[in-house]
Amino acid sequence: MKSLTSLIRRAPRRFSAIVAIIAAAIIVPAAVFAWGPSRATFTIEKPATYVTFNSITNNPNIGDERNFVGIREVGSSNVWYDDMTVKEGKEYFVRMYVHNNAAANLNLVAENVTAKFNLPTTTAKSIQVQGFVNSSNAKPVEVYDHANFNSDKNFNLAYIKNSLKYENNAFGAAGTTLPESIFTSAGAKLGYNKLDGKIPGCFQYAGYVTFKVKPQFEKQSDFNLTKFVSKKGADKWEKNYKAQPGETVDFLLSYQNVGQTNQNDVTFRDKLPTGLTYVANSANWGNASNPKVKPTSDLALTNGVGVNVGSYAPKANAWAKLSAKVADKKDLKCGTNTLTNTGSVSTGGYKKEDQATVTVEKDCPPEVKIQVCELATNKIITINEKDFDAKKHSKNLADCKKITVCDLTTKKIITIKEADFDAKKHSKNLEDCKQPGEIVVCELNSKTIITIKEAAFDAKKHSKNLEDCKEVPPVTPETPGELPQTGAGDVAAIVGLGAMIASTVYYVASRRALGL
Repeated sequence: MKSLTSLIRRAPRRFSAIVAIIAAAIIVPAAVFAWGPSRATFTIEKPATYVTFNSITNNPNIGDERNFVGIREVGSSNVWYDDMTVKEGKEYFVRMYVHNNAAANLNLVAENVTAKFNLPTTTAKSIQVQGFVNSSNAKPVEVYDHANFNSDKNFNLAYIKNSLKYENNAFGAAGTTLPESIFTSAGAKLGYNKLDGKIPGCFQYAGYVTFKVKPQFEKQSDFNLTKFVSKKGADKWEKNYKAQPGETVDFLLSYQNVGQTNQNDVTFRDKLPTGLTYVANSANWGNASNPKVKPTSDLALTNGVGVNVGSYAPKANAWAKLSAKVADKKDLKCGTNTLTNTGSVSTGGYKKEDQATVTVEKDCPPEVKIQVCELATNKIITINEKDFDAKKHSKNLADCKKITVCDLTTKKIITIKEADFDAKKHSKNLEDCKQPGEIVVCELNSKTIITIKEAAFDAKKHSKNLEDCKEVPPVTPETPGELPQTGAGDVAAIVGLGAMIASTVYYVASRRALGL
């Protein structure tokens, strides 16, 4: 703190203002306590010169008297806390310390001293209990403090009847009973040897107000659901069953109320996956009173409507069962088929799900690949043999091969499938399509064989060698054994060579200048 003050003093005005604001943000929260109001404080060496309560800061028994409300678990050691995490089944003391801090030699008596407590009846995870000490001639007239009860669950505080008492040197450890008006705005009068509202100044007249409370926790609603599967009729319930194609299996949904409240409209539902088919009239449910009940609607369990099995008290349970048939081998995919059945139970707006699985193996012969002509595209492709379709494919690869022929009817050069060649209609001698004064050439730009007038022949555009229209497969260039080096090493070598040449020229010039 001293160095912080020094920093503010030495800093420029604008900066010191900012530092002061930051310092205030650090210092002020440290001075915020549960007690109030802000008031003058005293020590046992220098007590007050007037009537005031709970303002001595070095009380050998409780420390700072301003922190005068505390909590302690009943049966625990003599330690009081401002914050207490409560436990179910436990009881707790709430304590208020009352001390007139006026010096003994002044003979100052506090008048109309009353104690009050605000004991909330709310249900929450944190409850604050506030204590107030009032005196008509004290300064201030009222002082207050609080303590907190906490939990991770909702609870409320119940006052334990007849536990209120006031202890001091006159009433002893047994204390004297206080009225429950202490929990109202009227409060309860205190005193030294009688409850007349008068308490002299000094330690010997100090006292304690105590009472007991018990936390009452909000009842929790909770339940469990477990889904099982078994071989049909075996009742050997497990999470996974290895079945054969076409086999029938049983499913079980098991519910239990593990909460603290009754649960109404407990409803089972089951969702079968593709590969499992519900067996008609197999659904039923039961509980301790009715072991086997048929649902009103046979399909309610699996069609999303659900089967309502009624209300259940804590620890009670119920179940639902059904059977399902595994798909035949032809309807399963090759390899491992994992069929996951999901069951659910809902009540009070809450829902839980669980799953059980059926595993089915289907052995399939290895796939055979074949090459076919795809008739739609005239391309040769590779497919699985089982996917062959005579309407789409041809195993005669020649159906995808094309040849250039002369159509003898039209005297035009055309491209046809090799299998469609008909010697009566076509000629493989393209010269047969040549008209007088025409020639057959390869058009170099399009790589197409065409017929043109002999006078239109252009050696730049045409070739009389029809082989020039055949596609030439691309040649993959050979990778050289060692790539030429063009990196920083070559640049350095060039720079070095340049430097050597420049040095030589400079040397020769200098020798000439010297006449050597």
